[in-house]
Amino acid sequence: MAEFVKVAQVRDIPPGRGKAVEAGGRKIALFNVDGTFYAIDDACPHRGASLSEGELSGTEITCYLHGAVFDLVTGEVLAAPATEGVATYPVRIQGEDVEVAVP
Repeated sequence: MAEFVKVAQVRDIPPGRGKAVEAGGRKIALFNVDGTFYAIDDACPHRGASLSEGELSGTEITCYLHGAVFDLVTGEVLAAPATEGVATYPVRIQGEDVEVAVP
């Protein structure tokens, strides 16, 4: 069963930005899209680059290394060179804390 873990505070991630966090032994990329937070695996499945360092456009993140694009809502790969998507994680806000559910 997934358990929510505090990974950041809302003020740590301004809108339009991402941040690498760790929860349950996993490296997770956490993004703030106009006040809605999304969490995905931080490693691009193509070559392992940190997705939290990519370019955010709406709910899409582009890997800075080779340009693979992923949907933050579904984790689906939207553009090559990656051929598989990434895991997504539920996020909730508790007061000022951002929590991510990890298995």
